Amino acid sequence: MELLWEITGWAGAAAMLCAYMTVSMGWIKPGSTFQAVNLFGSCAFIINGTLHQAWPSVVTNVAWFLISAVALMRMRSRTEAAVAEPEPMTAPALATMDPAGWDTGGWDTGARDSITDTAAQMVIPRPSQAVNCA
Repeated sequence: MELLWEITGWAGAAAMLCAYMTVSMGWIKPGSTFQAVNLFGSCAFIINGTLHQAWPSVVTNVAWFLISAVALMRMRSRTEAAVAEPEPMTAPALATMDPAGWDTGGWDTGARDSITDTAAQMVIPRPSQAVNCA
């Protein structure tokens, strides 16, 4: 049984080092994958440290576990909030020339200005996320 706890400790060490390396090298972003691997690694270290009565390591890894758990919960709540209430996007304002510089040729410029103003204030809803119904 002791071999199992040693393997658990080494697996935790490898997981945490790999997570740190991949984020540091820019291979992954410090998101939910990074936090989940840190959560696993800290649990493995807590088990291993408790069996070896390495209390400084246990306390450090309990803190590491709590940091990762809180980060994952925050990421999850932000994701749920973003899916629940999508914010509308506004269209960028159209580039317009100074009407004084336009050759209107006798055309009514008021109509052109009202079209530009309406287009600049147009609201485009954010597309909904696809749902896998399979």
